[in-house]
Amino acid sequence: MTTAPAKPRELRDFYEDPAVPVASGTPRSLRQARMLATALGTRPAQTILDIGCGDGTAAATAAPLLPGHHLVGVDWSQDALRRARTRIPCAVRGELTGGGLPFGSGSVDAVLFSEVVEHLVDPDAAMDEIRRVLRPGGHLMLSTPNLAAWYNRALLLAGIQPVFSEVSLRAIHGRPGHEVVGHLRLYTARALREFVAAAGFTVVRLEGAPFHGVPRPLRPLDRLACRRPSLASILLLHARKT
Repeated sequence: MTTAPAKPRELRDFYEDPAVPVASGTPRSLRQARMLATALGTRPAQTILDIGCGDGTAAATAAPLLPGHHLVGVDWSQDALRRARTRIPCAVRGELTGGGLPFGSGSVDAVLFSEVVEHLVDPDAAMDEIRRVLRPGGHLMLSTPNLAAWYNRALLLAGIQPVFSEVSLRAIHGRPGHEVVGHLRLYTARALREFVAAAGFTVVRLEGAPFHGVPRPLRPLDRLACRRPSLASILLLHARKT
């Protein structure tokens, strides 16, 4: 007996699926929160958006390191927002298109943008919308997987599809790993710097972070690679609106 092929899903349906992972790693969330806390300094009661907050885990992890600030989760997945509201006080629906974020121009002090840009069809429009809501000098904390991670360089030399890259929303093909997470765009450290600068931001700092999916015997090497962001698994970028 044969079964009919799975019906293609719209991208929106894919991200509304509760089975699709919507949270980044806790260590990365803590590291970003520390970077942001340092950048914000002592100014009280600033508004911080966690755009693409998913289930709210990252925002809840960051909140203790950002006391006194108003942290708001933003996502367009209704399922993710329902889960986020169990973890953080405020989570609202918004989209990264022109005027799609429910905030006034220049009304936000900082944006956490954790492993979202690689999922976007139109990252340029997303950066325009983030820039719109940020005040002059406002902070952007962006993280994304590194296409040129140390192991991806080796995989490509061997003719193997790089980790983090995907050719289908239905299954993994030609690369290590088991989860389909919907990555559409991937960046190297150089490409990310140029992309963010072209969007009207000044890059302040770029760091590397490890990836929890690296096999345990290789994790010391993955942590060592963080010393050179161009080789790290994850790119952590701090920029300011110019």
